[in-house]
Amino acid sequence: MSTLTTVLIIVALVAVVLVSGVLIRARTGTGSGTRSLKRSFGPEYDRSLERHGGDVEAAHRDLRDRVERYGRIRPLPLEPAVREQYTAQWTTLQERFVDAPKQAVADAEQLLTRVAATRGFPDADRRDEQLAALSVHHPHHVEGLRTIQRATRSGSASTEELREALVQARALFEDLAVAGPTASADGRRHPAPVRDRGPLLKPKGSGA
Repeated sequence: MSTLTTVLIIVALVAVVLVSGVLIRARTGTGSGTRSLKRSFGPEYDRSLERHGGDVEAAHRDLRDRVERYGRIRPLPLEPAVREQYTAQWTTLQERFVDAPKQAVADAEQLLTRVAATRGFPDADRRDEQLAALSVHHPHHVEGLRTIQRATRSGSASTEELREALVQARALFEDLAVAGPTASADGRRHPAPVRDRGPLLKPKGSGA
């Protein structure tokens, strides 16, 4: 075997090894990125994937763009008096659901978006931005806001659909107003205990 042939064989083998390494790293990197995004976004990952028709790369770009734009938000703590005001308002609208389901759900949407804005997320008039920001910081419960917005805008939502929307929204409300940090007089943030807000009352005539 000539020296030239030997060199060509060695070069070919090195090229195969390098290409194999690149492919392995590419596959590993994609898998690792997928696992990381799934872990960070939970149900939001599947929602994004569905929204992009199963296109994994597009879904990943969407989620990473959200992190890039809103990941730097540091939610503001609530003053104790403000927290108490919000929780009292939620309790009131939840009780009002018995007699006026549609109005209670509309009030819940307004309260949720107001609490989110108070915590430092985009204002309610920037709806898409607010949802995107909340999806980064509260990916497991942000769907509650989307659900209640759909219910509010639907003219045909049944009472049970309205009730389910309010139940989902309550989980996000508790994330934002009940479980979030409280601002104390010394300026420090203190986590607040999650309190049981009680079962969601059913409208009159709906049965037990």
